[in-house]
Amino acid sequence: MGIKRREFLASVGSMAGMAGLGSVPALAAAAPKGGQGGVPLYKQASAPVNARVEDLLRRMTLEEKIVQMQCLWQKKPGVQNQDSSFSMEKAQAAYPNGMGMLARPSDRLLGRDANVAGNSGATANRGPRETAEYVNAVQKWAVERTRLGIPVLMHEEALHGYTAREATCFPQAIGLASSFDPAMVTQVFSVAAREMRARGANLALAPVVDVARDPRWGRIEETYGEDPHLCGVMGKAAVIGFSGETLPLAADKVHATLKHMTGHGQPESGTNIGPAHVGERTLREDFFPPFEKIIKETKIAAVMPSYNEIDGLPSHASRWLLTDVLRKEWGFQGATVSDYMGVKELVSRHSLAANDKEAALQAVKAGVDVETPDPLGYLSLADLVREKRISVKEIDASVRRILKLKFDAGLFENPYADAARAEALTATPDAIALAREAARRSAVLLKNDKGLLPLQPNRVGKMLLLGTHAKDTPIGGYSDIPRHVVSIHEALENEARAQGFSFDYREGVRLTEQRIWGKDEIEFTKPEVNARLIQDAVEAARSADTIVMVLGDNEMTAREAWADHHLGDRITLDLLGQQNDLARAIFALNKPTVVLLLNGRPLSAKLLAERADALLECWYLGQETGHAVADLLFGRANPGGKLPVTIARDPGQLPMYYNRKPSTRRGYIDGVTTPLFPFGFGLSYTRFEISKPRLIQARIGVNGSTRVQVDVRNVGQLRGDEVVQLYIRDDVSSVTRPLLELKGFQRVSLEPGASRTLDFDIKPSDLWFFNADMKRVVEPGTFSIFVGPNSVDLKKATLTVA
Repeated sequence: MGIKRREFLASVGSMAGMAGLGSVPALAAAAPKGGQGGVPLYKQASAPVNARVEDLLRRMTLEEKIVQMQCLWQKKPGVQNQDSSFSMEKAQAAYPNGMGMLARPSDRLLGRDANVAGNSGATANRGPRETAEYVNAVQKWAVERTRLGIPVLMHEEALHGYTAREATCFPQAIGLASSFDPAMVTQVFSVAAREMRARGANLALAPVVDVARDPRWGRIEETYGEDPHLCGVMGKAAVIGFSGETLPLAADKVHATLKHMTGHGQPESGTNIGPAHVGERTLREDFFPPFEKIIKETKIAAVMPSYNEIDGLPSHASRWLLTDVLRKEWGFQGATVSDYMGVKELVSRHSLAANDKEAALQAVKAGVDVETPDPLGYLSLADLVREKRISVKEIDASVRRILKLKFDAGLFENPYADAARAEALTATPDAIALAREAARRSAVLLKNDKGLLPLQPNRVGKMLLLGTHAKDTPIGGYSDIPRHVVSIHEALENEARAQGFSFDYREGVRLTEQRIWGKDEIEFTKPEVNARLIQDAVEAARSADTIVMVLGDNEMTAREAWADHHLGDRITLDLLGQQNDLARAIFALNKPTVVLLLNGRPLSAKLLAERADALLECWYLGQETGHAVADLLFGRANPGGKLPVTIARDPGQLPMYYNRKPSTRRGYIDGVTTPLFPFGFGLSYTRFEISKPRLIQARIGVNGSTRVQVDVRNVGQLRGDEVVQLYIRDDVSSVTRPLLELKGFQRVSLEPGASRTLDFDIKPSDLWFFNADMKRVVEPGTFSIFVGPNSVDLKKATLTVA
């Protein structure tokens, strides 16, 4: 096991003779003696984690430390056999000092034909058993064939469920945000964690808590929307789902990673990685809060810097961001993990460094602990230490944090997965049931003229289903292939068979010839093809009694633009291609028409909002899309979701978000300033009444708290859900403040005629802001307290702070 003793001592002696290493000999000295029967302290499970970390750190050579700061992904073929299995012999030859982190053990990565997360369409990724076997081979090599036996962190993507073949796929993040149901989000990511850990993964690169303020940005689907409070609450729920609330991690939990710090969600021109033109106050009041909340209130393990720059400094090179704010102000103790190629882009995109070595220097000095997905600049860390440009102390600080993650995950005691268990814990009945429930709770009813919904089976007559994605179901970016995706076509065809109404289908309109998220080239469907499809659809619609039309986007028409040859952001906000042509032709027939939107970004679908009889924003609902849609259309579930973003009418209105400043939106000579749909908006098949807010104490001190009570009553005929939202406005302040800020929400289910009184606490943290001196204060004065079902239809009370 490991290298021979004399080779180790020779390596120590060689290091001691290197110019400029100074204190390295002591750090690379022969290992300290162990405690229990000669067992090294770091291998004693009963010892405190910090003591184990320090014991192991003292035993490590500089080279062994540096590899802990590195990751392996695109170079995986160098340690794999021809059949893509892991080769211990190749790994030992290439990485004699071990490996800190392995990226995406579930992807097969043969050469460079699968260089994205999830399904690239080139090579099928590993299933549950094969992934577990691969992980076990890697860990066996690391534990048994390297000198100190340090296990490997295995990271995977898990944006809306574990991004791996056959894993359970839940609604996309923006859909989960629409649920306004943090308890459900915790359940969702508990399942994701269980499936990941069963296959041997132990670090999730999720959740994304970027505050998203530009719908042109293809990554908006990955976020929890535009509001700092909502992003923080949902992000916290996801972290607890992934990791639990205690350390060490439970056997079915994984570490989580907050992404992307920060300003990523309001890029210049709406294009991915564009500069974020925001000042420090905006950062602290709008973009920082989700990160700060989660860091202070959870066991979050890792933070990932964003690609973009703020005021001339890319996040991967910002010591102010990653050290002064993240660590010194907020007390973050975990590891910082670079975004993929984030260190490299200091050279290739930002022109901040002349070469990879200089980029590594800037990243380490800023506070980046691990370079992903492969070591480029961090291959030069030993040279930078020898040159005295990076100290061993700085290396130790990073390695200490990385080792702690491994001890907290229990990897030294149990680094292996159970391959049979991996199969058994994938897409279990309870997970599938939760995926269906999450999908039902994520849909938002935007319009329901004349009460067309819910559909009555005996009145449907002949149903015509339209839309290519009624059959070919998009599930969003960072997805692989689930065991089964239930299409809307499958579910409604079954519904028709069971309920006894007639059913027909036409494609209607097609967006792209493929919908492979990871493929660079996009082949848009030719207009002449769609002209024929539309003509066919209209002919079929003439004899239909009820029409259900599925429109929106797919994984190629709005997505992460991770490279100049892989774009995903959009100029327009309207429906892509000839979807409006189909819609106009169908609306002209004056048949009862329901439109379902499957999409990842907010669409200014003005035609649909005006002409459709019923309009449901479904986002991407995951593998149970069809079942959830059928449940919603036929009233087995009542829509209760709310919009986590403002939907603009036109790109010229951007940026458009509800928590705007008083000086905004004075007016245009050629249009209105109001959104198509406001933040927090969503209808139901029933009706609710929400009372005015009642303050238990209407006057408090600057450090005081109070409670708001609100009555909500179901005054309709059906059981349903309402999301009661609490907003606050500082009426007069020493710096400008938003007109509204969401500070609380509760989703409640009520039977017809039932009512409930809800309590909301108002604390100093709900009233404070950063003053002219950039100090957090609560200023005396009056605050307007609003409650309602969305950000527009509100009732008010006044709180006095004296």
